[in-house]
Amino acid sequence: MKKTVSPLLALMLASSSLIGSAASAEMLALEKDELKLGFIKLTDMAPLAVAYENGYFEDEGLFVTLEAQANWKVLLDGVIGGQLDGAHMLAGQPLAATIGYGTEAHIVTPFSMDLNGNGITVSNEIWEAMKPNVPKMEDGRPQHPISASALAPVVDSYKDQGKPFNMGMVFPVSTHNYEIRYWLAAGGLKPGFYSPDDISGQIGADVLLSVTPPPQMPATMEAGTIYGYAVGEPWNQQAVFKGIGVPVITDYDMWKNNPEKVFGITAEFAQQYPTTTLALTKALIRAAIWLDENDNANREEAVEILARSEYVGADAEVIANSMTGFFEFEKGDRREAPDFNVFFRYNATYPFYSDAVWYLTQMRRWGQIAEPKTDEWFFETAKEVYRPDIYLQAARMLVEEGLANEADFPWDSDGFKAATPAEDIIDGIPYDGRTPNAYIDSLPIGLKGSQTVVGGQIQG
Repeated sequence: MKKTVSPLLALMLASSSLIGSAASAEMLALEKDELKLGFIKLTDMAPLAVAYENGYFEDEGLFVTLEAQANWKVLLDGVIGGQLDGAHMLAGQPLAATIGYGTEAHIVTPFSMDLNGNGITVSNEIWEAMKPNVPKMEDGRPQHPISASALAPVVDSYKDQGKPFNMGMVFPVSTHNYEIRYWLAAGGLKPGFYSPDDISGQIGADVLLSVTPPPQMPATMEAGTIYGYAVGEPWNQQAVFKGIGVPVITDYDMWKNNPEKVFGITAEFAQQYPTTTLALTKALIRAAIWLDENDNANREEAVEILARSEYVGADAEVIANSMTGFFEFEKGDRREAPDFNVFFRYNATYPFYSDAVWYLTQMRRWGQIAEPKTDEWFFETAKEVYRPDIYLQAARMLVEEGLANEADFPWDSDGFKAATPAEDIIDGIPYDGRTPNAYIDSLPIGLKGSQTVVGGQIQG
């Protein structure tokens, strides 16, 4: 029979500076050491690939299989059903599942995967129509960030012709859905509402948003089914390399250092296998440190790993375009973007409650949360899902083992970041996770206060 120890004793043992990482994994006596973890073929799954390839999982006594999933719903269902022990997830997925929007299940995250990493791309035809509305720099190149107000006349012309203006995003509770909605609304375009009776998200919409899996985005746009999309890399840069589209904005330019993916497990898994959860979190933190250390010195190696067919499976040149500190807009218009992908700096891996609150405010803004909620509800829901307590236990172990620096972790955080200032967000509206309802009410387009969507109309 396998020897087990209490989580508290395991933490004490692992915290001893006399125990090396391999020995500590053995002493931790993992409750479960064979794991299958899921991911979608995007560059921000990198911490999983690096933890596997660099042996960080093995250092913790974990025998991990990484398995690409067909889409985000299949991935979530796999975690809920136990076919997967955990996965690279959209940050909105654990929150939506926990509050019962879509599939209901209590999912938690002890680890945030990254900051930034997304973009919005339009087809060449749409870009040509937008260009006259885009300010230019002295050298003649477009001035970034590009507002969706440059797209508004194009959308109006399609409306005048009786043609719907279709764009893609990856999942209803994805960052990409909320980011493209944010961008459209900041430019005066209505991206549509959800209601309990109509989950299309297209109620009253100027731009009709629909779901397309990330790897299929470029081909779907090339076929003319959608005119643009919001997605993570490498699928924006793929459009540039294929010559079929132009990224018009990155999410970094929309909201500097915005939260992106998370690592998700069921609450039951975290409770049943607390030491295994700590070991997983430790390995992922080490991978994130490696990805960002020495001013991204390891990114070329990371690109080579991600390009393999078992991970992202895109050309290394395409992946490198964003992973190594640059981002290409129009072909040849390659600009420095050192923080386009952030995996560890700026406390990227810490699961901040304020990040969870932002996702919940966007769900409420667009009607996925149909009724008004108190500020306390936002805070309590964030704390049900985001687990900085687990994260900090894992970080403390790494520091004691000499594998991480004490100064790199926000030990005294209350879980809320400082407010994001107006100048760091495209619509000039600051975000403070401590005041969710005041923030929702400050946004010009979207539900406010007691408003609800009934029969396709906003009431209240």
